[in-house]
Amino acid sequence: MDLRQLNPRRQGDIGEGIAAAWMMQQGYGVWVPFGHSPDCDLLGQRDNKLFRIQVKTSTCWQRNRWVVATCTRGGNRSWNGTIKRLEESRFDYLFVVVGDGRCWFIPSAEVDGRSGISLGGPKYSEFEVTPPQPWAEGSPATVRACSPMGEAGFEPA
Repeated sequence: MDLRQLNPRRQGDIGEGIAAAWMMQQGYGVWVPFGHSPDCDLLGQRDNKLFRIQVKTSTCWQRNRWVVATCTRGGNRSWNGTIKRLEESRFDYLFVVVGDGRCWFIPSAEVDGRSGISLGGPKYSEFEVTPPQPWAEGSPATVRACSPMGEAGFEPA
């Protein structure tokens, strides 16, 4: 799938799905806030603590770095010119997914750019994480044979 051809909302949805999958593989409970949440896209729970996760995506590659906008400039025709910058007090972690599949999980206190950051260099390298992995590799030990019919006894469409 070419992320450059997706509309921004769909790209963001995919990023949130990748973030949720990674968090679950790391042992987090994951919740999606109901309705539009301006400050966090996901809630994660680990060791009896809740964390607010802001998810950003980027397909912008400039000067050997991924350029990630951390601010919001509207997104519709009624934009009033107000830029909403990322405020450290409104999220606990920033999860970033870029066009080549690389991911970062950055504590809010470490995010320097209020309107944008560059990833792929040394600055945030300690926060780069391995993207979520398939949970069934296709080997006989991890994949069981399935009937062509669904478990309820009907043919899938």
